[in-house]
Amino acid sequence: MPGSPAAPTDMLVLTLPDGATRVVAPGTLPRDVVAGIGAGLLRAAIAVAVNGEVQDLMTPLRTGGGFVVLTNKDPRALAVLRHSGAHILATAVRRLRPDAQIGFGPAIDDGFYYDFGVSKPFTPDDLAEFEAEMQKVVAGKFPFVREEVTRSQALQRFSDDPLKLERIADLGDDEVISTYADGPFTDLCRGPHVPDTGYVRHFRLLHTAGAYWRGDEKRPMLQRIYATAFFSKEELDRHLHQLEEARRRDHRVLGKALDLFHFFPVSPGAAFWTARGTTLYNTLVDFVRERQRDDFLEVKTPLLYQKALWEQSGHWGKYRENMFLVHNSETGEHDMSLKPMNCPSHYVHYNVAKHSYRELPIRYVTFDVLHRNELSGALSGLTRVRQFAQDDCHVFLAESQVADEVRFLTHFILGYYETFGLTATLKFATRPPERIGSDELWDRAEGALRKALEGTGRPYELKEGDGAFYGPKIDFDVTDSIGRAWQLGTIQLDYNAPERFDLEYVGADNAMHRPVVIHRAVSGSFERFIAILIEHFAGAFPLWLSPEQVRVLPISDDLAPDAGLVVRALKDAGVRAHLDARNETLNYRIRDGEVMKTPYMAVVGKREAEQGTVAIRARGTGAKQTVMPVAEFVARVRAEIVSRALPGGFGAGG
Repeated sequence: MPGSPAAPTDMLVLTLPDGATRVVAPGTLPRDVVAGIGAGLLRAAIAVAVNGEVQDLMTPLRTGGGFVVLTNKDPRALAVLRHSGAHILATAVRRLRPDAQIGFGPAIDDGFYYDFGVSKPFTPDDLAEFEAEMQKVVAGKFPFVREEVTRSQALQRFSDDPLKLERIADLGDDEVISTYADGPFTDLCRGPHVPDTGYVRHFRLLHTAGAYWRGDEKRPMLQRIYATAFFSKEELDRHLHQLEEARRRDHRVLGKALDLFHFFPVSPGAAFWTARGTTLYNTLVDFVRERQRDDFLEVKTPLLYQKALWEQSGHWGKYRENMFLVHNSETGEHDMSLKPMNCPSHYVHYNVAKHSYRELPIRYVTFDVLHRNELSGALSGLTRVRQFAQDDCHVFLAESQVADEVRFLTHFILGYYETFGLTATLKFATRPPERIGSDELWDRAEGALRKALEGTGRPYELKEGDGAFYGPKIDFDVTDSIGRAWQLGTIQLDYNAPERFDLEYVGADNAMHRPVVIHRAVSGSFERFIAILIEHFAGAFPLWLSPEQVRVLPISDDLAPDAGLVVRALKDAGVRAHLDARNETLNYRIRDGEVMKTPYMAVVGKREAEQGTVAIRARGTGAKQTVMPVAEFVARVRAEIVSRALPGGFGAGG
């Protein structure tokens, strides 16, 4: 506080959000500091953040600095609640399955999980029993009691739990070892935890899955229980509803039901696209090509590259475990790799010719197939694959052009998402611990990209330490129709690649200058983006994107030729139309069209054939039919396609 005497050098100075300070002795409990601020604040406190690091109220203070009290209004408090939920889950499992070995139980983005070593997998009945037991622990309002122990004490305390013993062996000599007990159960844990188990009232155990110990497929398979928790019942109910919607929209289920793609063991992690799925895929790629026709240069580059290129780019040292390496039988070494990304090939392309500042920015874009060696256990439909393609672009520009280019690309990316009814938030990610390049280069890159981002006038969040290994980036997190966020587009500023690949251009002063590189993706990958679109639209795509846009159904066999004329008129107008004259009842064929989420079904009866009309059934309108002349229908469908209208167009079908 102004005018207060200086604190002794062995004391800690805590600075509150309003600028006031508190001087305390090392080892003081945050709980006591909060109590000194106010009894009401102590009742609301979940944890504290000291210099941005979250710790609970019972962990002794060891450093001074910024001191913030976290209540349930602070997003960081939710992770504390969920970590405590994991501890309560372990308590319940140990009560009912005393033989279970205890692994890890972290909070994650949408909940928490805990890994257990058990002799047989958990069943849904087990989860119901564990959840009921957790309710008993919550009702007990047991305080989370923290204790700091020596290594020998920890080894003795967890002598019957090999997973914990392995974790203790990994701890550094100077690392504080702590345990937490909630009355019935003590766990090796850093924390932080809520004050007592009664805080974790609104939770749900969700499902189980196999998980290798410490993510290593050579280690034992454990049973992982996924769960979630919130501070209010309303938040929990909303989340569970979202999960139910997500299950209903699961792209893996809809992809099969709508005959879009399949996966087979003969090529794990690579999609086999059907004719319908390929139409969807190509329509999306054509849209991206159209938007990039004027300002971008599309190029194609090889699939396979020598090790030397990846060493030059830095991928061989930082990314090799994610690459498919090719063994050379002559040298006995892995000296080539399938490309996991397009960046180095674009650098090679750029260096083919001498460039002038008048050409910049140069934007190379590529849709080539890429391969990344994802773990088999991580593969998940189209969202995590080994083979994919990106709408991948690299921009070569002068440093003075960064702000204008970031503004242009941001507008380009957000406009793309708006076409699909998707909204996005921007996040600025800074240097990660593992990186290439000097701190000076990183300072320049981060400063330039932050200034450019702020120049767009758009709000953004900070993601410290989450940049690419070669440069800072702007990530675009897209929110879909049921409120889920997906990280998709990115703008990455790279000062390292131009140095590594000796990229140059001739400046206005006729001297050679070093450009900078921007890595840009919009969809992320087409595979993943299509998965998101399937779930965003629940398979009911906008008309322009639908593999089948109109299905024409004659009421009887003798009207098939008349229905065929309608199909011809639609196809001549560029509409993806299909004649369904199968030997099935009309109701059956209509129902099949509804199941396949066909935007429009045009029924041709005797009257329609005589009058040159069609009876239109729009998706989502039930049995309602609208009769109109064929020419008018064709024109309206064509106009809706050209406008790329979202579902809910004419006839409310879209």
